[in-house]
Formats: sequence, structure tokens, C-alpha cells
Amino acid sequence: MNAAPHPEVPLPLPPVRGAWREGDPPGRRRWYAAEKPLPLEAGGELPGVRLAFETWGRLAPDAGNAVLVLHALTGDSHVAGPAGPGHPAPGWWEGLIGPGLALDTDRWFVVAPNVLGGCQGSTGPATRRADGRGAWGGAFPFLTQRDQVAAEAGLADALGIGRWALVVGGSMGGMRAVEWAVSSPERVGALLLLATTAAASAEQIAWSAVQLTAIRTDPDWQGGDYHGTGRAPHTGLGLARRIAHVTYRSEPELAIRFGRTPQHAENPFAGGRYQVESYLDHHAAKLVQRFDAGSYVVLSEAMNAHDVGRDRGGVRAALGRVTARTLVAGVDSDRLYPPAQQAELAALIPSADRLRVVESPYGHDGFLIETEQVGALVRELLG
Repeated sequence: MNAAPHPEVPLPLPPVRGAWREGDPPGRRRWYAAEKPLPLEAGGELPGVRLAFETWGRLAPDAGNAVLVLHALTGDSHVAGPAGPGHPAPGWWEGLIGPGLALDTDRWFVVAPNVLGGCQGSTGPATRRADGRGAWGGAFPFLTQRDQVAAEAGLADALGIGRWALVVGGSMGGMRAVEWAVSSPERVGALLLLATTAAASAEQIAWSAVQLTAIRTDPDWQGGDYHGTGRAPHTGLGLARRIAHVTYRSEPELAIRFGRTPQHAENPFAGGRYQVESYLDHHAAKLVQRFDAGSYVVLSEAMNAHDVGRDRGGVRAALGRVTARTLVAGVDSDRLYPPAQQAELAALIPSADRLRVVESPYGHDGFLIETEQVGALVRELLG
């Protein structure tokens, strides 16, 4: 049975940039500013590092109740809460954080940073350089997951958190979560890895490369130096989002929801769209309202570089360092980060339990949608 036509929700014209900028409403954000430049794995250093972050709950006197939540590619620090001034979208993991929920804020102090290189308050391509010479743009340095975790460790130090009770992340956030547990095992008490991998695969890099090409071949990309020009690569970013979104969902779900049904009265034989095309158009339009193409490029390249075993004797040796009590879960319908990748993590992390499976028709996005199943895993780890 086909779903009802995807509703056409009018969206305003895209802004020149979707990034949060100085002078915009702060919303729930707070900021951490590093005192020293951040040394980078690829060489050089990044000065003026700031991370935007949000918190829920209260830190215990011994700082033993802190939980770190790490977002995926187009996420940000706004894990829970409504859309509003400073927050273009509602929390991306609603139903997981709050009184009585899996991350019970009457018990736990939850911290969610916007990743380094992101575009919702943290230092990234859209932010001004430390010397005030305009936006970083295309000159923003190459980042790896290890650089991003090093910046987050500085945030933890500033908050007085020596050890996280739990680090949890899915997809790109899971990459950083496993990097936390490998690089600083003494700082991670428990670990929840969702729909992620020990190292980016050739296929994942290939899908990303197509998206990066879509952005970089947009004439308005301007070598990444489009900030302040009045033009931005919305077409390329929208195309990248369309490609990515197909990989995020499952074929059976798309077939059931849309089938071959045209969009409303549109005739595909006369230039009209199918419902599934309208669906992709809608998600592309939403992303360009709230995200920066430069950040999409920087973060995608960091994901492609992810290899927890690099310079550590390989994946097996690196994962052998993990001491945190660990649960690894995959989504049964995930075709972008297939469960075999999570099975490898579960098999090679000495402190991991058996692989858990999140049952969902929604593909990779299942780790974001199936909050009840994810919440059960969180409760199991935290007791």
C-alpha cells in the first residue's frame, strides 16, 4: 500500500548561509574556548577553538554522573528541546533526555557538544578566524575524529569532568565515541556505539565522495570561500543531501511509503515528480536552511579519515585498549553502516557484550528514530 502524498510544506528561500553566527540568538548553547591552539593530526594547529554545547541536569559534586552524547553528520548540540530562536530544528533525540527518561536528568548530567568543524556554534569554516580576517572558508584545516575528540576532552576538563559515566554516539557520533574509548580509556566508564564502525569502508568513502563532488562542482562553492559573497552552494548541498538521504533509509521503507506514485497531480511523463522525489526535495530544502556546505565538506572528510587503528597497530590492537563496559548495536535494515561493522566492534572490544540489534524498517536512520529501543540499551548500561 502506498503512503499518502508527501505534504508540500512551503519553505522560505535559502539563506546565504545556514550556519549559526555571532549575533544570532544563542538558544540553550554555552561555549567553551580553548586557551591554546589545538595541534592537528594532519599537521599544524587550529587557533581560537570554541565548542558550543548544551547541558541537561546537574553535575554531581564528585562529577561522577556525566554523560557525553555525540551527534551525527548534520546534527548539533540540540539533542532535546523545541525549535526556537537559535535552534532551527527541534531536538534530534527527543524522548531520550529528560526527567524519568533513559537519560534521566534528575540523575544524570548530560553534555552534548557541537562537533569541531560544525556549523551550529563551534569553530568551523563559517566562523571568523581568530585574527578577525573574515570566515575560514576554504582555508579551514583538515580535521580527523581524533582532533575533534581532543577538543571535546578540553571541554570535559573545563567542566571538571575527569571521567564520563557513559559516552554514546551513533554514525559519526559513534566514530568519536569509539575514539574516546580508545584514546582515553581511563575517561570512559561505559560506551554505547550505535550504527557505526571502527574504520570507514571503501563504500562509505565512495558515497561521501559523490556528495563532496556535488558540492564542489556547484559554481557557487567558490573554492569554499563563498561566505560573505551573497552566494552559497545550495544546489550542491541539496544534491548531497538527496544522495545521503537515500543511503540513510531502507529500500523496503521507500517502497511501502511511496512506491511509484506521482506527487499530487504531477505527471512524471510531463516533467512532474514521483512522491519519492518530492520527499528528497523536501529534505534537501530543509538542510540548506540550517546547515553550512563548508561544514558538510569538513565533517565528511573527517568521517572518511576515520580509522581507529591508524598508527596503533591496526583495528584489533586499538580496540583492545577499550576498558569501558560496552554495548554495540546495529540497525537490522541499515545498508550504509551494515550490522557486520558493528559485529566487528563487538567481537574486538574486550569489554563488549554480544552484538545487539535495533529492529527498524528505517535503515541507518533507525538509531535516531527507535528511541525506545535505544533507551533500553542506555538503561542497561547505566543501571
